[in-house]
Amino acid sequence: MLKRKEFFGGNTSNTDSTEFNKILSGTEFTGDIVSDSNIQIEGDIIGNVSCSGKVLIGSSGKLKGNLVCVNAEIDGTVHGELTVENLLTMHSTARIKGDIQSTKLTIEEGAYFEGACVMKSPMTTTTFTADLEEED
Repeated sequence: MLKRKEFFGGNTSNTDSTEFNKILSGTEFTGDIVSDSNIQIEGDIIGNVSCSGKVLIGSSGKLKGNLVCVNAEIDGTVHGELTVENLLTMHSTARIKGDIQSTKLTIEEGAYFEGACVMKSPMTTTTFTADLEEED
């Protein structure tokens, strides 16, 4: 699984930036992406995405892999686990199949997700690891 040094609780975040790395519609990418900048996905990605900023998955965007980021807006399709440090927004066209972990969650009418959802307290520091452990 992807790990980004000091992902949660780190002091580097580009969520306020208006610039995005863009993967356009018609583009197919296989492999993991690690970025300290925002990412906009309109194409198809098979692999994991780790971003210290915001991830936008447009209506034509498809991700088959895990997503780890600070904020995310989903209009497209995700098949994998989502770990969002702050706000996850699922728009009406969003389709997610996989578990969600986030501090804040917004779901518009018509959005769909299949999986478990864990809401984390903003007061706790979360460490992301590949091994998940259940608490009693």
